Amino acid sequence: MEWIERLNKAINYIEEHITEEIDTEEAAKVACCSTYHFQRMFAYMADVSLSEYIRRRRMSLAAAELQDPDAKVIDIALKYGYSSPTAFNRAFQGVHGVAPSAVREQGVSLRAFPPISFKITVKGSEEMNYRIEKKEAFRIVGISAKLHKEIEQNFEVVPQLWQRAVTEGIIPQLAGMMDGEPKGVLGVSVTNDNENWRYFISVASSQEAGEQFEEYVVPSFTWAIFSGSGTNTAIQELERRIVTEWLPTSGYEYDNGPDVEVYINPDPMNAVFEVWIPVRKA
Repeated sequence: MEWIERLNKAINYIEEHITEEIDTEEAAKVACCSTYHFQRMFAYMADVSLSEYIRRRRMSLAAAELQDPDAKVIDIALKYGYSSPTAFNRAFQGVHGVAPSAVREQGVSLRAFPPISFKITVKGSEEMNYRIEKKEAFRIVGISAKLHKEIEQNFEVVPQLWQRAVTEGIIPQLAGMMDGEPKGVLGVSVTNDNENWRYFISVASSQEAGEQFEEYVVPSFTWAIFSGSGTNTAIQELERRIVTEWLPTSGYEYDNGPDVEVYINPDPMNAVFEVWIPVRKA
């Protein structure tokens, strides 16, 4: 319950600063988790990205203010962080489907987006297999790509890295270097707020990285480990269920560490995998 309360406090923080540049790191601190995990939890629970939610809230408030006969579009644009009228017009039309100048016309339809409030909903119609394990630090070797601080931008970065790993024959090379635990091809999201964010396609290995590969040491954590199988979309659905169904009532919360995807069988049409999330007692 405390976890949900902190998430709602983060929403309150956003509302209080809606006309300013939102400090995502500060909002995450209010929620007591990393910036990455806050954005991911929000997207899974609200079914919209954090940046899109903020945009909708601003345009909802802007539409209400523009109905004042004395309101000027340029003033409202500046109030909500748009120095360019063109950018404001584009954002406004993206939400409402009409230009800001058309708001006062008779019969114009606008969209309202009230502030989000999270609550626990009991589901549990489908079982989730998991275990809690304390693991010592382990070294990984592989290739990586830089991740963006706004996580929805990474929806292109990560698939492109996997495509490179397949087309350049990197995965078989990494599999030949695997000599540690966990066994499998690993997708590791390094998103600690104190580090540069990167995504690794890698294996646990003690072998030299050489010039072709990079290395990273995954720190010691307590992990909640979930198992699953299916197509390449099944792991995304499992991650969504972890955040929306398991985490709120588990007695655990995110710790500030990387997420690990373990592909025991990496076949995208018949994958066998585990999702590791770093946790601590709430």
